[in-house]
Amino acid sequence: MVEQQGNGNARGEQGDAGEGPRGARDARRGGVPEDVARAWHDLVATARRTVADGLVVGTSGNVSVRVGDTVLVTPTGVPYDRLTPDDVTGVDLSGRQVLGTLRPTSELPMHLALHNTTDARAVVHTHAVHATAVSTLVNELPLIHYMSAALGGPVRVAPYATYGTPELAENMLRALTGRTGCLLQNHGTITYGRTLSEAYDRTAQLEWMSRVWLAASSVPGRTPHLLTPAQLTTVAARLHDYGQPN
Repeated sequence: MVEQQGNGNARGEQGDAGEGPRGARDARRGGVPEDVARAWHDLVATARRTVADGLVVGTSGNVSVRVGDTVLVTPTGVPYDRLTPDDVTGVDLSGRQVLGTLRPTSELPMHLALHNTTDARAVVHTHAVHATAVSTLVNELPLIHYMSAALGGPVRVAPYATYGTPELAENMLRALTGRTGCLLQNHGTITYGRTLSEAYDRTAQLEWMSRVWLAASSVPGRTPHLLTPAQLTTVAARLHDYGQPN
């Protein structure tokens, strides 16, 4: 859903919520706990990154992060570069607003569905171009690359439903069974993770794989080689040991 442009009650100049410790200190002065202030700073930085990396246009897309039983979310219709430490927006797990005066994202039902039914601590929703294009063509992203395993397996496409509705949230949850990311038909992407960085990385990987498949499948007279489920299972096992030890 492309949320309407507007400045709501956002205040300040660009960069206010992206100034690290100073932004957190400013929020604490406004009575926001330190962990919430830090999470809000990271959420705004992630939302701005979705714009900088071309995953959203304007105020489309949205981001959430959970702190205890509070879910911080981007507000509806506010350009991310206008968000400041004073604009902290949060709801409880039932959707009741408990922080801020700006209205939460219109896609709140999807975010709450994930925070209530999975181990998600962060959720990223975008309108990434290539992934959205793929969502209009297939019911599942073909196994063009082994990074599908990082999302739990073949990436499904959730059937279309109007943005911001319980129906869309339900369709999304079904598509995410055993997965950490899916496509939303004629809409975009949604991924979740233990951190904002992990959720964002999964979004970026999903967009990249979509782009690769579109490029390969567009070559006249050629059909892309796809991985087998067995090959993906082998990769999934190896990914458990990927990266540095905790």
